[in-house]
Amino acid sequence: MEQEATNGAPLRELIEPLVRGKFWMQLIGVMLIISGVLTALSIVGIIIAWIPIWAGVVLMQAASASQRAFDSADPLEMKYAMSRLRIYFTIFGVLLLIYLILMVVGMLFGIGAGLMGTGGFGGFGHMQ
Repeated sequence: MEQEATNGAPLRELIEPLVRGKFWMQLIGVMLIISGVLTALSIVGIIIAWIPIWAGVVLMQAASASQRAFDSADPLEMKYAMSRLRIYFTIFGVLLLIYLILMVVGMLFGIGAGLMGTGGFGGFGHMQ
């Protein structure tokens, strides 16, 4: 008999949306891994290339675990799939925060450099 998850809903019904999106999870996972490998080809890229590779592997693990959970109705597989998704979204959440901070710092630097280039707030610099 199929195991029941929280509130009496069958586990297969709960995991079905993930299984239906398995193709897209795998596609994005493969693309992230390829992106990481291509990023690693540059000198600077070698420093950050592991991040998309890690995210891609984690997403592939989530896709596989969701299929296993659906096939076996095993709550531990479902928990593993959900934990992989949590890690994937945590990776990208932290990355987005870092990118936003760098963007704001870059904008402030650009505005500051622009103001210094025009002579500050006073106008167009030194006119002769």
